[in-house]
Amino acid sequence: MTAILPRPRPLAPVTGPGSRLRAAARRHGPVLALFGALKLTGFCSFLYLLSSAGDYRGKDPRFGGGAHAWDVLATWDGWWYQQIALHGYDPKLVPVPGATGLITLEGNSAAFFPLYPALMRLTSAVTGLGSYGAGMLVSVLASFAAALGVCAVAERFGGRRAGLAAAGLWAVWPGSGVEWAVYSDSLYVALAAWACHAVLTRRWLTAGVLTFAAGLNRPTAGALIAALAVAALLALRRREDEDGVLRPLLALAVAPLGLLGYLLWVGDRMGDLGGYFRLQSGAWAHRFDFGSQTLDVLTSVPVGHFGGYLFAYPFADMIGVAVVVLAFALLPLLLRLRPPAVLVVYTVLTLALVLGSQQIFANVSRYLLPCFPLFLPLAAALRRLSLPVLCTLLTVAALASGSYAGYALFELGVP
Repeated sequence: MTAILPRPRPLAPVTGPGSRLRAAARRHGPVLALFGALKLTGFCSFLYLLSSAGDYRGKDPRFGGGAHAWDVLATWDGWWYQQIALHGYDPKLVPVPGATGLITLEGNSAAFFPLYPALMRLTSAVTGLGSYGAGMLVSVLASFAAALGVCAVAERFGGRRAGLAAAGLWAVWPGSGVEWAVYSDSLYVALAAWACHAVLTRRWLTAGVLTFAAGLNRPTAGALIAALAVAALLALRRREDEDGVLRPLLALAVAPLGLLGYLLWVGDRMGDLGGYFRLQSGAWAHRFDFGSQTLDVLTSVPVGHFGGYLFAYPFADMIGVAVVVLAFALLPLLLRLRPPAVLVVYTVLTLALVLGSQQIFANVSRYLLPCFPLFLPLAAALRRLSLPVLCTLLTVAALASGSYAGYALFELGVP
């Protein structure tokens, strides 16, 4: 009798740490390499312009100056973030003696949200870096995380090539000069992009936690909170979520706690529940004016008038006007793609919050960086290009971004 041998079992796929790392490198490596190369190109272009012009020499180290060209990357808001990381908060409402104009309160650190300086302080404690180095490290790492998040969202609409193009656009977009600076913008976009992706993939708890964290980073997280709420309510109404009602409801409950918690803490420390908004208006001249100043700028700058509105910075304002016009042009193209509600609500409300506020208009290209869904129509168009042509086009934009996304902000305006 012939013995019947057992059928050999198929070899199990290798799932060790090494194989997972190689798989991650194959998937994310091209995105990170393209983004890193473009950012480094723009960064070097920016520093070259700073060094050549020498405008930073003789300026106050808090306001675009320093001993070296790279010192300007930690000025303006970066100075405040360093003070919080080093010394903590001292929120208060202090009237300016005899003030009757626009600025009636002294500025203080409570205007800046806590997540980014907390990460700076933690990074400094772990690595031994100073506040400048720690802030730069957090921003650079967060910018790569943001690029991956933007890519992941774009991939769902246009495939791999569109995701790659969207990550490249994030590297060279107007305002992108603050992505590698002591600023909180990269961290916010990383949280917002991955929160939106979590909603798109029905990972509600992840979306809620990321939105909670975003609320500890920037006040415009209100747009992200509203977007998550609309998406969760629609999912509950349509009964789309396989996990029932608990996870969307938990996300709804958790998402606003970061933003509300910080605003209430500031209000309590100041003895005025609306203290944060009083501080923004009285010390920084930031208030919601339903778009009055934006309209003033949009009707003044194109005809060469730079004195009819607050905080005029001619070259930076011209770039800001171009960015606003571009945003208005891209919005209907985005809507034509019929994206999910979370992206529509997030983008429209972010635009409304930014353009509906009185502020330094030169900052608008930076404030609109979180509107990454506007990249989707461009990314869908760019995916038709061959990879060499796409990389060449983005490299030219990266070189130019040293001027329009870096120098225009830090030296010709106020980032």
